[in-house]
Amino acid sequence: MPDAQQLAQQILDSVGGSANIADVENCMTRLRVEVVSEESVALDELKATDGVMAAIAAGSNLQIVLGPGLVDRVADDLEALRAAAPAAAAGGAGASSAAGASGSSPEELAARGASIKATARARSDGRTMRAIRKISAIFIPLIPALIACGLIAGINGILTNLGWVPGVTPFLGVLSSGFLSLLAVFVGMNAAKEFGGTPILGGAVGGIIVAAGVANVTVFGETLAPGQGGVLGAMAGGILAAYVERFMRRVTPDVIALIVVPTVTVLVAGSVTLGILMSVAGVVSVAIGTAATWLLANGGAFAGFVLGGLFLPLVMTGMHQGLIPIHTTLIDQTGWTVLLPVLAMGGAGQIGACIALWVRFRSNASLVRTIRGALPAGFLGVGEPLIYGVTLPLGRPFITACIGGAFGGGVVGLFDQLGHSVGAIAIGASDLSLIPLLNGSSGYGWALLGYGSGLIVAYVVGFVATVLFGVSASVKADLEEQSAPEAADNAVSSVVHNKASDSAEPARETTAAASPFPR
Repeated sequence: MPDAQQLAQQILDSVGGSANIADVENCMTRLRVEVVSEESVALDELKATDGVMAAIAAGSNLQIVLGPGLVDRVADDLEALRAAAPAAAAGGAGASSAAGASGSSPEELAARGASIKATARARSDGRTMRAIRKISAIFIPLIPALIACGLIAGINGILTNLGWVPGVTPFLGVLSSGFLSLLAVFVGMNAAKEFGGTPILGGAVGGIIVAAGVANVTVFGETLAPGQGGVLGAMAGGILAAYVERFMRRVTPDVIALIVVPTVTVLVAGSVTLGILMSVAGVVSVAIGTAATWLLANGGAFAGFVLGGLFLPLVMTGMHQGLIPIHTTLIDQTGWTVLLPVLAMGGAGQIGACIALWVRFRSNASLVRTIRGALPAGFLGVGEPLIYGVTLPLGRPFITACIGGAFGGGVVGLFDQLGHSVGAIAIGASDLSLIPLLNGSSGYGWALLGYGSGLIVAYVVGFVATVLFGVSASVKADLEEQSAPEAADNAVSSVVHNKASDSAEPARETTAAASPFPR
């Protein structure tokens, strides 16, 4: 396992030092670095760093795939290094990194492939992506608790249905429901924090939504209900609280700021939340739940086919983060999200495609090494290593993976259409790791049958589609040529030492996995 502090230092050097970093944030698997100067980034050096699964540049935004767990430690260490590093040293590192970046060979540049360039173009709308990242950042810190409480709730449901240990089920019920009952508070806190306010004030506004006394409030002739508006109302209230607080801090004298600022913030933001946001967000929440349920109940297999086939491109562009508020809203409103099991089929199709490549080109040591290293993460729902390390650089396997995901999504959608909805009671998990978190209108058994059937179909179709037409004749010839002992030795050496071979015919690198795949 890579040392997080050492990896953070290597990333800092590769991106041009602390002076070249404008912002750092992370999700569950990726480190996002906003740089000041794109020319100061040594992208090839970053890709070759041990522990970096993939590195994608889209203008001033770098997406560095590290995997769950490690990304959190590296993000913390990188922030600490930024704070400690003097600006002069950072500038020197940037110059050095820029010099290293200029030595990219034509083979390395060509091997990024048209798909990687398409990804960069998709990310070019900086305002849209910044807005998506900001909104998703509100919910991402909540995912571990959602998974934990969801898993406990799933276990409790199974024990209740079986009639086992009746004295334990109320105990587990409290453990699983405590966080979810106060979800609006945590959403309000994170929303205020992300938009520059004080988290606890955002939590105070979010807490209004779940307060029992809301049932005594009538707005425009409508009596409000505790929880109305859910996480969307809490998010809007937290964001509003941040803007009110920032305004009040600018206009309030310091001597009375401690009293006036928080009081006015809660009074104004809370009043708007009670008077407007809860009602509006309630309508939107119901509309989202109704639309998602209707889509799969009526569109069925076709809707599932489309959603399952489109999910990998969403992951590739980072747009899937925008779905997190929708999943959270569905869970808050109905108890589960019917979208996640369908979308998870995209990762299953990719696993089938990669296993097909492993079988078909098992004598290619570099390809096999990359797939073997990324598959465990794929089975646990982390698809980026397979996307950027295998399927996307090879081109066609990415398409056949989407085809596998589409057919798997069609199967899950068919179960929804037949009246046995397949849902997930928590987000953040996928593929096999989602199985303990399943639920639906007909209970866990039907949800497991629908999801399991979709997984099997996605695996099989992704495998078969890749075997039949997943590799072009030219790519096949290149991969088979690299399977020769000399080429394989050079490829393995490239992966192990994270640098290109010194031979007369260097291996071509396409991703952070240092895999010499052809374009």
